[in-house]
Amino acid sequence: METVKAHPSDSAEPKAKKRERKLLMGNEAIAYGALESGVVFATGYPGTPSTEVIETIAHLKPEVFAEWAPNEKVALEEAAGVAYTGLRTLVTMKCVGLNVAADPLMSLAYSGVEGGLVILVADDPGPHTSQTEQDDRYYGKISLLPVLEPADPQEAHDLIIYAYELSERYKVPVIFRTTTRVNHTTADVEVGEFVELEREPKFKKDIERYVRASMEGNRKRHKWLNETLAKIEEEFNSMPFNWVEGSGRIGIIVEGAPYNYVREVLPKIKGDFKVLKLSTPHPLPRKLVVEFLKGVDFAIVVEDGAPFLEEEVKIAAYEAGLNVPIYGKRTGHFPLEGELTPSLVRNALLRLIGEEGETYEKPEGVKYAESLAPKRPPGMCPGCPHRGSYRAALDALRDLKLGRYSVPIHGDIGCYALSLLPPLEAIWTEYVMGASISLANGQSVALNKKVIATIGDSTFFHNGIQPLVDAVYKNLNVLVMILDNRTTAMTGHQPHPGTGGSETGRKFNEIDIEALVKALGVKYVKTVDPYDLKATREAIKEAMQIDGPAVIIAKQECVIPVIRRGEIGEIPVVVEDKCTGCKACILLTGCPALVYEPDTNKVRIDNLLCTGCGVCNQLCPFDAIKFPSELD
Repeated sequence: METVKAHPSDSAEPKAKKRERKLLMGNEAIAYGALESGVVFATGYPGTPSTEVIETIAHLKPEVFAEWAPNEKVALEEAAGVAYTGLRTLVTMKCVGLNVAADPLMSLAYSGVEGGLVILVADDPGPHTSQTEQDDRYYGKISLLPVLEPADPQEAHDLIIYAYELSERYKVPVIFRTTTRVNHTTADVEVGEFVELEREPKFKKDIERYVRASMEGNRKRHKWLNETLAKIEEEFNSMPFNWVEGSGRIGIIVEGAPYNYVREVLPKIKGDFKVLKLSTPHPLPRKLVVEFLKGVDFAIVVEDGAPFLEEEVKIAAYEAGLNVPIYGKRTGHFPLEGELTPSLVRNALLRLIGEEGETYEKPEGVKYAESLAPKRPPGMCPGCPHRGSYRAALDALRDLKLGRYSVPIHGDIGCYALSLLPPLEAIWTEYVMGASISLANGQSVALNKKVIATIGDSTFFHNGIQPLVDAVYKNLNVLVMILDNRTTAMTGHQPHPGTGGSETGRKFNEIDIEALVKALGVKYVKTVDPYDLKATREAIKEAMQIDGPAVIIAKQECVIPVIRRGEIGEIPVVVEDKCTGCKACILLTGCPALVYEPDTNKVRIDNLLCTGCGVCNQLCPFDAIKFPSELD
C-alpha cells in the first residue's frame, strides 16, 4: 500500500485519491481507515474483539508507533500526550477496558486535544469473550464526548476517517464504539492510500486547559465542553452516516450491526416501514429524530446492548411534545440480555404489526453446525504450563493437609481461568484484571490465614503490581503465583513488558518479574518450572508457611509458539504392561492428549496432540508413562 504526503488545510484533511477493493475484517478496515487518516501513534491493550486493529497497523506500516501498553489507562494517557502536540492517535480496547481508562477519559474531555484522538472500544453483546455485556455508549454521556458506531466493515473504515475530522474540528477525543459482529465480520471494503500529514509536533503551555487543579479553569472547560457537544449534535443532524430509508408510517430507528438484520428481514414482512439509520448514539441528533417521529404512527428502536438509544429517543420525543409510541427493549420487544439476531428482529417487527412469528426460516437443505457438533467446554491446550502449576498447587495443599476447599485460590483474566473446569477445579473466583491479588489480600485479613492468588504475566503488568504493593505494605498473608508463560496468550500472543518484544519489531527492554517483585520488598520469591511438578509443589509448600506475602513465578513459555517453531520435546509412550487403566493421568490433568481405550482398559497418548511436557509422566502411580529415551 502506497503512502502519500499531504498538507493539512483549514477546512479538512486531504483524502487519498487512489482506491482499491480488499476483502477485510472489520478490524482490518478500521486499521486501513486510521492509516488513511495519517495516524502516527496507535496503542491499547489486547482484548477480543478489538485486538486485530493494532496488529494490522503494525503489519501494514511498521514505521507507525503501533505498540501495546501495559493497560488501557496508560495507553490513553500516552496517546493524549501525543495528541496534545497536534499529531493523530488511536487507542484500542475491549468493552471492559474503558473502565480502566475511565479516569483519564474524564479529564481528557475537559482539556480536549489538538491532533485527532479516537478511542476504539469494542463492545461484546452476548457476551462471547468478555466478563459482562457492558455498553460503553454510556461513557459518552458521562464524559460529554461524541460516540460514533458503524454498521459494517465499509462503514467502519469510512466512519473512522470522519472521526478524526470530527475530533480535530471540535478538539475533543471521539469514542468509536464497535461490536463483535462488526469487528470480526469480513466483507469487501474500498480503501485508499495511506496518508502522512506534514505536521510539526508542538505543545503549548496552557495551565487553564491542561491542569485540572485549576478550579476556575475546570468550570470554564466544562462550559466549553457542553457548548462543543451542542455544536456536534447540530452537525450530527445532517452528517452523511445518518439517513432515512422508505416512506412508511411504521418507524424503525436502528444503530450499528442490527441495521443489517433490519435490511435482511424487512423484504419478508408485509408492512409500511420507514427506517432511520443512525451512527451517532451520542449526542443524539434530536432534530433528525424528532422530524422522523413526526412522520410515523409509532416506532421501534433496534440496538445491540442496553436500551441506550431507546431511552435517548424517548427523551427527545418527550421534550418535543410528541405523543408517538416508541417500543424497544424497555417494552419487552427485545431481550435486555444477549445480542440481537435476525430472528429476534423479525419477531419484534411482526409483533409490532400485530402478527406472530416464533422462528426465523432456515434456508432449505441447510443444517447448522450446532445441531451436528457436540458442545465442548474450552480447555487448556495439551502441554499448557498452567496445568502443571495448578496440579502442583492442589497437591501441595494436600501434602500440607489443607483441604482443597479450605484455602481459596483466586484466579484472574487469562487462559489459566480454564482451571475452573474438571478435573482441576482449582480457582474459586475470576473477576477483573489484577483482582485475584486484591481479593486474596482482603480475604487473608477476613479469614486470618494464607490465601492464594494466581495471575498471568501480562495481567500482572496490567493491574497486578499495585495490589502486590499493598500486600507488601500491609504485610498481608498471601501467596501470589505469577504464571509466566512469556506472552499475552489468551488474546493471540501479543508481547508485554516482561517479554521485551514489540508488535512492530522494535527492540524494547525486558522487565524481569523476579527482580521487580524483590524490589517491591517481597521476602520469599522463587522462580520454578511448572513442568517440574515436584519442585513447584515443594516451593508452594514452603511459601504457604511464610508469614506475610510470598511470590512464586511459574515460568514456562506458552506451548503454542513452541509448537509453531517445531520445538516440542520427546513424546512419551504408555508401557502397556504397566498400565492398569486406573486413568489417574487423565483424572489428575485433564490433558486432551491422554485417551482411555475401554476395549483394552489402557490409556494411550495421541501423538498429534502431545507436546512432551512430561506432566503425566510424573503423575502415573505405576510408572507406566515413559519417554523413549528412558526405555533405551
